Amino acid sequence: MEQLERILDIVNGYVWGIPLLVLLFGTHIFLTFRLGFIQKHTLHAIKLSFTRHKEGDGEISHFGALVTALAATIGTGNIVGVSTAVAAGGPGAVFWMWLTGVFGIATKYSEAVLAVKYRVVRPDGTVAGGPMYALENGLGLKWLAIIFAVFTAVAAFGIGNMVQANSISVMFQESFSIPKWATGLTLTVITAVVILGGIKSIAKVCGVLVPFMALFYVFGCIIFLIIRHDTLLHSVEHIFTSAFTGQAAIGGFLGAGMKEAVRFGIARGLFSNESGLGSAPIVAAAAQTKDPVRQALVSSTGTFWDTVVVAAMTGIVVVNSGEWANGLKGAELTHAAFGQVHKFGPILLTIGLLTFVFSTILGWSYYGEKAVEYLFGGRSIKPYRWMWVIAVMIGSVISLQSVWAFADIANGLMAVPNLIALLLLHKVIVSETKRYFNK
Repeated sequence: MEQLERILDIVNGYVWGIPLLVLLFGTHIFLTFRLGFIQKHTLHAIKLSFTRHKEGDGEISHFGALVTALAATIGTGNIVGVSTAVAAGGPGAVFWMWLTGVFGIATKYSEAVLAVKYRVVRPDGTVAGGPMYALENGLGLKWLAIIFAVFTAVAAFGIGNMVQANSISVMFQESFSIPKWATGLTLTVITAVVILGGIKSIAKVCGVLVPFMALFYVFGCIIFLIIRHDTLLHSVEHIFTSAFTGQAAIGGFLGAGMKEAVRFGIARGLFSNESGLGSAPIVAAAAQTKDPVRQALVSSTGTFWDTVVVAAMTGIVVVNSGEWANGLKGAELTHAAFGQVHKFGPILLTIGLLTFVFSTILGWSYYGEKAVEYLFGGRSIKPYRWMWVIAVMIGSVISLQSVWAFADIANGLMAVPNLIALLLLHKVIVSETKRYFNK
C-alpha cells in the first residue's frame, strides 16, 4: 500500500505539474483578451444571478445553477488549501492565488457558454450538458468526450465524496470525540434525503446553504481581522511585496522565492475555483435559459465569489496571524491561525469546514451523475445515486490516502479535454459574446 501511495504521489506531481498549470493559466489569459476582458461585466453578472425567472429550457433557475456550482467549488481548498499555499510559497502566494481568480472568470464564463449552447434537452424536459457534449456535438470528438466523462466520474467519487466525508468524520472525532461511524451515518442519511430527489432537490438545499455558509464565513473573517486590525495593513502590504520579491526565512519558515510564491499561489487558486477543469459547466447546462451568454455571465461569478472573495479572506487571515512563520503547514496552520481568537475562531473554522465539505458532496454528486449518464444512459442514474450515498458512509470510516491521490489525478486530467474544447471552440464563444452584447 505504501508503494502504491508513493507511485500515485509521483504521478500526481506530474499531472499537477508546471505544464498543466501553464496550460490552465495560459487559457485564462488567452480567453480574457479574446473576450475583451469579460471581467468588466462582473457587476452586471451578479445582478443577473439574483433573477430567478424562467426564460427557456432547463430544470433549475440561474441562481440554482450558480449555488449548486458554488456548493461543489467552495470546499476545503478555500480554507486548508489556502494555508498550504502560504506555507509553501509565503504570503505572496495569496496575491497570485487571487490573480488566478480574476483571470479565471473568463474561463468559467467560456465553459458555460459551450455547456448551454451544446446541451441536450430530452423529451421529459431534463437536460444534459458540459464538456462531453461540447466535445461531441461541437467538435465531433466523442472519444475525447468519453475520456472526460470517465475522469469526471472517478474524480467525483474521490474528491467530491469519500475524501470530503472523511475530513468531516476525522474533524468531529478529533474535536468532539464523536466516532467516525456516527458522523458517517448521520451524513449518509442527510445526503440521501437530498440527492435522491435529483438536481431540483440539490439546488433547493444549496440555495439556502451556500449563501449562509459563504456570508457566515466571510463576515467571520472580517470580524477576525477587525479584532486584529493593528497588523492588518502591514499584512496586506506584505502579501503584495512578497508576491514579487519572495519571502526571506523568519522563525520556522524556510523562506520562499518569487518562483515558489507564483507556483503555489497559482496551483492552489486553480484547484480552488475549478476554472478550466470542466466541472461547473455541467450544472450550468441545467439552468432555465435560452441564451448561453446570459447563463455564462451568471456562472462566471462563481469564480469571483470562490477565489476573489472567500479564498482571499482566508489568505489574509492566515498571513495576518503570523503563524505561517512558525513552520506550520496545511490544516495545522489553519487551526493555529483561527485559534488566535479564543472560542470564536475555532467555531468559525468548524462551521466553515462542515458546511463547505457537505455542500461539496452535494454539488459533485450531480457532476458525477451526469458523467455516468453520458457513459451508460439514463437507467444508470438511480443506481449511481445509491452508490453515492453508500460511498459517503465508506469514506467516513476508512483511511483514504491512496483514494485522495488517485482522485486528485483524475481531477487534473479532467482539465485536458475541457481545455481542448475551449481553445478549439473559442471562436464560437467570441461570436456568441458579440451577438449578446451587440443586441
